[in-house]
Amino acid sequence: MSKTLPAPSSTAGLDAWLCYLEALHPSAIDLGLERIAQVAKRLGIAPIKARVITVAGTNGKGSTVRYLETILQAAGYGTGVYISPHLRVYEERVRIDGKQLPATMHVQAFQAVEAVRGKTSLTYFEFGTLAALWLMQQQTLDVWILEVGLGGRLDAVNCIDADVGVVTSVGIDHVAFLGSDRTGIAREKSGIFRPGKAAVIGEPDFPAEVVAELAAKAIYPSSVGTEFNYRRAADLRHWHFSSPCSQLLDLPVPQLPLPNAATALMALELLALPVTEQAIREGLSAARETGRLEFKAGDPDYLLDVAHNPHAAAFLSDYLQRRFPQRPIYAVVGMLKDKDIPGTLAALESVVSAWYLADLEEQRGASAAELASALNGGSGQQPVAQFTSVTQAFAAACEAARESSEQPLVLVCGSFYTVAKIPEAE
Repeated sequence: MSKTLPAPSSTAGLDAWLCYLEALHPSAIDLGLERIAQVAKRLGIAPIKARVITVAGTNGKGSTVRYLETILQAAGYGTGVYISPHLRVYEERVRIDGKQLPATMHVQAFQAVEAVRGKTSLTYFEFGTLAALWLMQQQTLDVWILEVGLGGRLDAVNCIDADVGVVTSVGIDHVAFLGSDRTGIAREKSGIFRPGKAAVIGEPDFPAEVVAELAAKAIYPSSVGTEFNYRRAADLRHWHFSSPCSQLLDLPVPQLPLPNAATALMALELLALPVTEQAIREGLSAARETGRLEFKAGDPDYLLDVAHNPHAAAFLSDYLQRRFPQRPIYAVVGMLKDKDIPGTLAALESVVSAWYLADLEEQRGASAAELASALNGGSGQQPVAQFTSVTQAFAAACEAARESSEQPLVLVCGSFYTVAKIPEAE
């Protein structure tokens, strides 16, 4: 049952509604589709006139969504995007044709959900998901692109049937909800697939057991390494994509991760909307994602990346070695306690020259001392400094970088919360 709370007044702003959503349900995460499906039906979200792509995965969801969005826009299609979490403001969660909506429209959507939910209790994420779907339903769009929040099978986004389901990667994360082995996690994420509908797997080591289970349900995904392939060219500035339905494409390397670009191209092929090679080139070139491999030139240069688990940290480490092979890396790190802190830091240790560890004041935040303790278990000899805030750690790393003659790059990573604090320090 829902808590008995007064809904915000008709003149209340977005902040009041977000506070209401946070207090409405007894737990922040309550996986399951029954409650949200009931309210979605009352909202009249179905039938959906647009085609739907749903993207799940441990890492790479955000950049895959962005690639899909920018390519489809370059091809002239109207797009609606729903993502989570946001970095700075709630309005980031919904984009219509690449643009955020004003706070007043989010308030209207919350009011619409509140008007029909009755006594059905909804989490913050469920309420926001329904509001986002309602907002997109008010627009004339060709494609909805929905990013799964957690897992897949029981995630609120999965109340909508996808025309194309995408799983970008499978790593160990959110073990309290998804399990501690890759097979179980892959099973949960592939729960977004539907029999007879297109499916894409961008994970090169997807568990064979789960693939067999999908086939038994008449789900036959297109998988990287079999149905589609990609490789970086020898000059490192171009890459090649191939699939049974397309000739070999020779494309410039985009800013965001290459595996997710290939996965997005396969998903677009299966969506079966005409997309020219020129639109692909324009879309790949335009794709940028706040907080993901986000480079900012200055004094000093710095890179923002929300990597917060070993899988993402390993990719980030490889990227740093390729992109900045001669530059020392000063790492500003803040993390949440429920993440694999030792594994994440270990994946970065080979490329980091100095650590600037920070407390995260969020409820689940780890202290700098806890991060330092996890580092002490390794064999690295890099200097380690501890700070009571991300902004302090960032300021210290920037000062040290300015004083160095080696042009260090300041890296900020470990959590969405960590990256989100950096603009306040500029």
